[in-house]
Amino acid sequence: MRFSFAESMCDPRQYLPLAVDLEQSGWDGMIIPDSLCYPEVSDSKYPYTPDGSREFLADKPFIEPFSLIPALGAVTERLRFATFVVKLPIRQPVLVAKQAASVAVLTGGRFAFGVGLSPWPEDFEVTGTEFRTRGKRMDEMIEIIRGLTAPGEAAPTTPGESGPPPYRLGRYFSYEGAHYQVPSIKINPVPAEPIPILIGGHAEPALRRAARLGDGWMHAGGDPEELARCLARLGELRKEAGRESDPFEVHVISMDAYTVDGIKRLEDAGVTDAIVGFRNSYEADTQPLQQKRDALRGFADAVIAKVR
Repeated sequence: MRFSFAESMCDPRQYLPLAVDLEQSGWDGMIIPDSLCYPEVSDSKYPYTPDGSREFLADKPFIEPFSLIPALGAVTERLRFATFVVKLPIRQPVLVAKQAASVAVLTGGRFAFGVGLSPWPEDFEVTGTEFRTRGKRMDEMIEIIRGLTAPGEAAPTTPGESGPPPYRLGRYFSYEGAHYQVPSIKINPVPAEPIPILIGGHAEPALRRAARLGDGWMHAGGDPEELARCLARLGELRKEAGRESDPFEVHVISMDAYTVDGIKRLEDAGVTDAIVGFRNSYEADTQPLQQKRDALRGFADAVIAKVR
């Protein structure tokens, strides 16, 4: 089991010291959220609050993930970073491939690309992207990103540097889809290993996408019965796709992650990554940095150290 710390919508000055503490105390990763903007006028609903309200997001600080992760990577050596989740269909696939490859190279491969659909039509409106075709476009985008970031030949050695570069040259890749056409191009550099693409979402289309195209699935929380349903359905869909033996990450938010016995239950269910946080992100963050540091270190001693 790997353990990832969930912290978001906090004072941006807290991120770097928290990352350093996570690595020093034995955590494996950190989860990085994504949010583009907040509309002044909207009647759309947020799917993860009981009443659909998203007022809690209005004045919360979000740092763009492709900017934040390299900064966190620069102050750590081992910690892995996963986006949770980047709203993929509001972006342009070749540009995203370049961003993802750059982040993976700068962090030495310590990057997992969690992606999903934005639930807000306003995100599509302000970026000039189509809401209706978002699912089909996302499928094509995943194929383009995977193709453009696939490792190619070894990069040439730089004079004065010891050892071969920890990255690769890109490969030429082209794509003809219903929504995107990419001529034969390559990007450089790309990471030495393929970037894991993790699919977020509990709905049937998201589970199907994870089973067909993903290297893993990201769970957004909820009751244990919902998690069990999603895991069972993922197993069925992966078998249908002939991918039941492929490596597959399962990142889960669960109260079971806070105890040693609970971790064992999650492992038995096939969970690979426990996402753990110590405050309600839907409420204003009033926790000082030291309180957060104490909490993550206490958890490392009480749970992580006992299951390793």
